[in-house]
Amino acid sequence: MTDTDGALRRVDAEALRARIVGDEEIALLDAREEGVFSQSHILYASCLALSRLEMMAPAMLARRAVPIVTCDDGEGLAERAARRLLALGFTDVAVLDGGIRAWAAAGFELFSGVNVPSKAFGELVEHQEGTPSLSADELKAMIDAGDDLVVLDSRPWPEYHARNIPTGICCPGAELAYRVHDLAPSPATTVVVNCAGRTRSIIGAQSLRNAGIPNRVLALRNGTMGWHLAGYTLEAGMERHYREPTERGLAAAKEAAERVASRFGVRTIDRATLEQWQAEGESRSLYLLDVRSPEEYAAGHLPGTRSAPGGQLVQETDMFVPTLRARIVLVDDTGVRATMTASWLVQMGWKHVAVLEGGIGGSTLLRGAESRPVLGLDAVPPASMRAHELARRLEAGDVTVIDLSLSRAYRAGHVPGAWHAVRARLPETLARARVRGTVVLVSEDGRTARLARPEVEALVDGPVEVLIGGTADWRAEGRPLEAGDGRMLGAEGAPWVDPGDVWLRPYESGGDVEKAMQSYLTWEVNLVEQIARDGTAEWLRA
Repeated sequence: MTDTDGALRRVDAEALRARIVGDEEIALLDAREEGVFSQSHILYASCLALSRLEMMAPAMLARRAVPIVTCDDGEGLAERAARRLLALGFTDVAVLDGGIRAWAAAGFELFSGVNVPSKAFGELVEHQEGTPSLSADELKAMIDAGDDLVVLDSRPWPEYHARNIPTGICCPGAELAYRVHDLAPSPATTVVVNCAGRTRSIIGAQSLRNAGIPNRVLALRNGTMGWHLAGYTLEAGMERHYREPTERGLAAAKEAAERVASRFGVRTIDRATLEQWQAEGESRSLYLLDVRSPEEYAAGHLPGTRSAPGGQLVQETDMFVPTLRARIVLVDDTGVRATMTASWLVQMGWKHVAVLEGGIGGSTLLRGAESRPVLGLDAVPPASMRAHELARRLEAGDVTVIDLSLSRAYRAGHVPGAWHAVRARLPETLARARVRGTVVLVSEDGRTARLARPEVEALVDGPVEVLIGGTADWRAEGRPLEAGDGRMLGAEGAPWVDPGDVWLRPYESGGDVEKAMQSYLTWEVNLVEQIARDGTAEWLRA
């Protein structure tokens, strides 16, 4: 809430730290764009970019009364985000006084990168568990020698499909202990787990070791980046994928999950307990997460569940569950993937994690991909311009197209002649884009453009329209797209190569890719020492 005079409530750095390490729920939300956030942020801050707040908040925040603190680096975005959250019905919102600079001035740590809690935890696991690994050179020699081995890629399908280790099979993290008994049925087969860098390789390999499979299990040191840095070629466009478990494989997976549950104290709850927790949703945050693949989720899922594939949930806890000390209930079909995922959350210090007994069985299921509401969308006018009309107006030269898509999508393909803009920086962009005629707003699917329409109308003199269906519909009609970043504005109207709205992976850096990869891998390894200095990590205090 605000103070009685209407000003936003503020908390200082010391008070915020006390709340982070306390016993009550708190969601620390950084209102800056992801790329800017990745340069320097507080460990347990989750990036809720102001530009996409209305779309991200429903999935990230499980209840309207959750205690929230917004922060930034003093740009005023935290205040704007706090006011927007209050207007959207969130009731307990405060701002970090002085932003992350005040945090640093108080002697507290700031971190670079994204998904830092999970990545630092992965490094700690390798150190404490002695997770064995091998180099790219060693794996290449084994492959060339025709050794009895299987390479399991623990990343989601899009990442695997883009680039993978030769012979690798896509088997995302939560699937490993579920599928490995069929992928490597002989105990003599060596199992190598890889990801892009380090975390998912380590967690994936250690998952199989925790499951007690008889095979030799190794993590590929530094993943696909290490393979590239060693001078080896990656495959692209491969279709190798795990198979459905056999009866024997499923039985072995269930036995392994039972061992893991016993070792790590994974709790199971029944439907009655879940219903009780759901009834308490106004006072306690509850995240009900389906850890199966997105395809399985779309084929049938429990009402109220979100799609959170288990491997990515462990990799991105800060984005899937931004509320510290929230309740988390994991759901699948057999209990294996939910149990394996829960075991890692427990080790990361999440104290209120449970697996739903029986999973999706015996319930009426909903079909379709996850549908996420957009807060405030009903309060703005619907999109009004169709693609054929925009094409005609472009030919006539009497429109200015402003594209509010993420820069990654804009670079890949946008309406010809469109200027790129970050919604949170609209005044600066519009001042430099040489606006003339009708302003037409575009975004990936049109939702961000709709939300921004009132903001643009307050900044320009002429009419403002929104392209129905956004770039997706424009593309679906077979209309031409322009690629590149020629109209991404920076200082004084110069081309803006990186608007800072997305975190660029090392292979997206556009410069010295090898140097970017090596820097990233070094950063991951060094996280353990920095986490120890920070002292707020849940697993250090569990």
